[in-house]
Amino acid sequence: MKRVGVVSLGCSKNRVDTEVLLGYLRDLGLSITPEPNEADAIIVNTCGFIDPAKEESINTILEMAAYKANKCKVLAVCGCLSQRYSDELKSELPEVDIFWGVKEQAGLAQEIAKMLNVDSERNACEKYSRMLTTPPYYAYLRISDGCSNRCSYCAIPLIRGDMKSVPMEKLLQEAQDLAKNGVKELNIIAQDTSAYGKDIYGKPMLCELLKELSKLDGIHWIRLLYLYPDTVTDELIDTIINNDKIVKYIDIPIQHISDELLIKMNRRGNSDCIKRIISSLRNSSKDFIIRSSVIVGFPTESEADIAELLDFLEHYPINRLGVFEYSKEENTPASSFEGQIDDATKRRRYDAVMRAQAKISKRLNAQRIGSIVKVLVENLSNGIAVGRSYAEAPEVDGKIIVSIGDRVVKAGDFIMARLVAAKEYDMLGEIYEPSE
Repeated sequence: MKRVGVVSLGCSKNRVDTEVLLGYLRDLGLSITPEPNEADAIIVNTCGFIDPAKEESINTILEMAAYKANKCKVLAVCGCLSQRYSDELKSELPEVDIFWGVKEQAGLAQEIAKMLNVDSERNACEKYSRMLTTPPYYAYLRISDGCSNRCSYCAIPLIRGDMKSVPMEKLLQEAQDLAKNGVKELNIIAQDTSAYGKDIYGKPMLCELLKELSKLDGIHWIRLLYLYPDTVTDELIDTIINNDKIVKYIDIPIQHISDELLIKMNRRGNSDCIKRIISSLRNSSKDFIIRSSVIVGFPTESEADIAELLDFLEHYPINRLGVFEYSKEENTPASSFEGQIDDATKRRRYDAVMRAQAKISKRLNAQRIGSIVKVLVENLSNGIAVGRSYAEAPEVDGKIIVSIGDRVVKAGDFIMARLVAAKEYDMLGEIYEPSE
């Protein structure tokens, strides 16, 4: 049996593309291997969002190309970098046999099979398929692709086009299949999650989708990631609050708090809107966990803008915060803005925000000490279970480290824990028995 190795780079949305591709490869009768030296074909699913991601993608392609001196006969490159720079990559990387974009994973799988001389009668991908690369107890559910917003710094619409929602019936079937295969946690993702359905139903349909997903047996947690601030409505907050399966966790990238910069970024909603949303979430439940992201070093950003951001974070504390240095992306409006910020200043501002956020995160974590939480176990070692509660998203947030003694637990189990200590990002806990 011919073997294929796949390297997936970039975000969770790209990961879903990889999992769909793996499913098609499997259904064509190809074996999947994690070892590139064993692979007859290697596929690199690239990220092309910002400069560090591009550099990582190029380095990975070159690394995988070295295996063509051994067993590998086909090297394929797909994903955002390949979609955006196909012509340039073809001239600069002759080692690559196939360049593919971000669409039609079934077509790429068929092309790989043909080049490996796999039985042509099996060379058809008849249905949407998916092979998880996450642990079996959680998965990402991508509800739309592309983005119809035009943030001035962002290249995603140039790469993936306008938002295209997945019909609700297809999402429910996919989620049901995931649940039947043991998935307990669904992480809902899109480039603009809260706009889901507007393109095909004429209005946002996220609340309706969440209500239907929550009816599925086997799903314990539904988590919302990547929502636009101005579309976090009272209806959405009420939907979260009143449904036990939808965790009180919401990811709302705000990017900045300076109104002047938000206008230049072409972001919808101003600082008052952002503050109002955070206040509404906090007032709705003391248990709400808010995640966000900000960009520092955007063109014309001043020291006063950074001071305003730091003051905002202190008075409207956010539990989890990703901080990114502005990356000048070609063909985006912001790339031609005057007032570009030098790298040293970007790094200094990044460090300042990160230091401030570490203190805020630890302070908010400390407020959770003494609470009893359900923990999804991910790793075990010598009487210690490491996992996540509703308050920690996979891959990006901290962990809960629980002393379990000699209790028999396995990855994917839920346990109850009392939180006893807080760090900047992680929490320490001890096993809690309901009879206590």
